Amino acid sequence: MAVTRSSTTCDGLLITSLLVVVSSLFGTSSAQLNATFYSETCPNASAIVRNTIQQALQSDPRIGGSLIRLHFHDCFVNGCDGSLLLDDSGSIQSEKNAAPNANSARGFNVVDNIKTALENACPGVVSCSDVLALASEASVSLAGGPTWTVLLGRRDGLTANQAGANSSLPSPFEGLNNITSKFSAVGLNITDLVALSGAHTFGRANCTTFNNRLFNFNGTGNPDPTLNSTLLSSLQQICPQNGSGSGITNLDLSTPDAFDNNYFTNLQSNNGLLQSDQELFSDTGSPTIAIVTSFASNQTLFFEAFAQSMIKMGNISPLTGTSGEIRQDCKVVNGQSATEAEDIQLQSDSVQEAVSLADM
Repeated sequence: MAVTRSSTTCDGLLITSLLVVVSSLFGTSSAQLNATFYSETCPNASAIVRNTIQQALQSDPRIGGSLIRLHFHDCFVNGCDGSLLLDDSGSIQSEKNAAPNANSARGFNVVDNIKTALENACPGVVSCSDVLALASEASVSLAGGPTWTVLLGRRDGLTANQAGANSSLPSPFEGLNNITSKFSAVGLNITDLVALSGAHTFGRANCTTFNNRLFNFNGTGNPDPTLNSTLLSSLQQICPQNGSGSGITNLDLSTPDAFDNNYFTNLQSNNGLLQSDQELFSDTGSPTIAIVTSFASNQTLFFEAFAQSMIKMGNISPLTGTSGEIRQDCKVVNGQSATEAEDIQLQSDSVQEAVSLADM
């Protein structure tokens, strides 16, 4: 599969070849997705998504990492159906309030801006789940990473699965075996795991996602021994013991806003920020070590693998045909009062804020 840094549209031959490969890998459900799904009904959909993200990047350089995380966290729960975007309502417990997402998942306002722009151009056509897929590709390519042909035609789910979000999403505190099992459960293999972890080459992380490594790792009374001592000292200043946990730092120390393979070279010098990152290289005997090494030495290889894994992840149990709906507002199912959902979400946000304050 050809992967380039260019933002130009792939020619018909590449699209045809890619569809054949993806169809053979993922079977009937993914064959219902295709690269030209909106060519007649919303031909400028990709450009609208990209332009909106470009505008957002001017004031928020970390938005690319945030948007790709939304796609990842959506697809791992109920498949790629936009369920993560739904607010609380009388019948829906939002995935936004699940432990892996509460007070950390962000970028919903940019998704809403993208959806508004798409609705203005082609009302009722582009799904919220496809918005997340398109936004991920645009975010990566705008940061200097690969481009890929995004397969489209997903429809939006009618409900959320907060319990599934709590149980199915990989945690930064989990060991490699558990994370591997969660990837396997949605049809992703070890190479996918390492390649998709490479998305941590841009974006930021809150202290709460890595402070378990800084002072009392696994109850030892000492820091994580696989954490570079210089990085440890820096992180302890950003995230002091018994502090608020509100500090933020770069996931990639060297090129925090660029999409490149420095994430993997960081792991080789014990400069991975999250426990789940560093274990890819420091878990003795793991098959992930060889993959990290190959990606660290060959950025083109990483880019190709990342693009393939993103396409594969984007094909986790999509709703197609007449299943689900095309949401008019990504926060609510069609026919539900947006005002009602906002009122319930505000109440839920207040509870989350009270819990966060209590934890400080």
